Amino acid sequence: MEVMEDDCFIDPTEKIEHPPVAISYREYSYKTKEGTEVYPTPIGTYGNFSFIQAPPKHKKTFLVSLLSAAYLGGQSKKFTGRLKGHRNDKCVIHFDTEQGRFHAQRVFRRALDMSGLDSECYRTYGLRSRTFQERIDFIDYKIKYSDNLGLVIIDGIADLVSDVNNIDEANAIVQKLMAWTEQKNIHIITVIHTNWGTNKPTGHLGSALEKKAETQIQIEKSELEQGLMNVRCRSSRNRAFDDFSFYINTLGLPEIADQDINILDVIGGNKAKHTNEGSATPISQGYQTRQNLSA
Repeated sequence: MEVMEDDCFIDPTEKIEHPPVAISYREYSYKTKEGTEVYPTPIGTYGNFSFIQAPPKHKKTFLVSLLSAAYLGGQSKKFTGRLKGHRNDKCVIHFDTEQGRFHAQRVFRRALDMSGLDSECYRTYGLRSRTFQERIDFIDYKIKYSDNLGLVIIDGIADLVSDVNNIDEANAIVQKLMAWTEQKNIHIITVIHTNWGTNKPTGHLGSALEKKAETQIQIEKSELEQGLMNVRCRSSRNRAFDDFSFYINTLGLPEIADQDINILDVIGGNKAKHTNEGSATPISQGYQTRQNLSA
C-alpha cells in the first residue's frame, strides 16, 4: 500500500504539462501568462485510449487506415491533410480480430501504401481464429514486450469478450485498455459497432467505453454527398477536434475530403491538386474532381 500510495499520489500544486499528443486534427490557440500558445487539437494522447463507433458498413476500417497513415507519416499528408501523427519514431501494432487473412492484409497494406514506408515499424496481426481470451493474452504479450511502441489499434473490441452485454467482461477489458495505455504510455484506438438507428455503442461494453475513453469518434454517412463519410467528435476529455470528412479514392484508399490539403501531384503528366486550399468551392463541387485524381 505504501508503494501504491507513492505511485498514485498527484500533487495538486505541481505544474503538469499537457499530455503528449499521439494524433491530432488542426490546432487551436489559447492565452497563458506567458502569451498565446498554439496546441494541436488531440484526437488521442499518449497514456489514453479512444474508440471509433458506427453501424456496420460505415467505413470504420478505412478511418482506421487514415489514422494509421497519419501517425506513420511519410508521404501520407496528401491523404491526411491536417490530420497529423506525433510519432517521434515510435511504432504501431495493428490487431484485426474479425477478418480473414486476405481482407486483413488488404487493410494493413493501405497504411503502407499511403505513407510510402515499409513494415518495419508497423506490425500487423490477424486474430480471427483465436478465442477471445487468446486474443487478450496475445495483445497483452505484444504490448508488454514491444519496445518503442506508440500506437496500438484493436479492430474490434467486441471480439475481446464473449458477450458485449456481460458487464464483468466489459469492465475487465476496458480496465485492460486503461492499464496498457498508462503502463506503456501509448495510445490505443479501438472500434465498436453502434446499434442500428441510435448513436449508442453496442452493449455494456459500449457503455463502459463511453465512460472511460479519452475520445469517442463517430462516423456518419453524408446526407448531401454519396460516398462521403463525416467524422465527428462525439465526446472528448480535451477540446473537441473539428469535424472532417473522407472518401475512398479511385485507388481504394481513404482521403480527407475537406479543403485543408494543398499538395501537388503529377497525374497523367499534369500537375493537379488533391484539394484547393483557400478556394470557396464547396465540398460537394470539389468532391467530384477529387474522385478522379489518382492519389
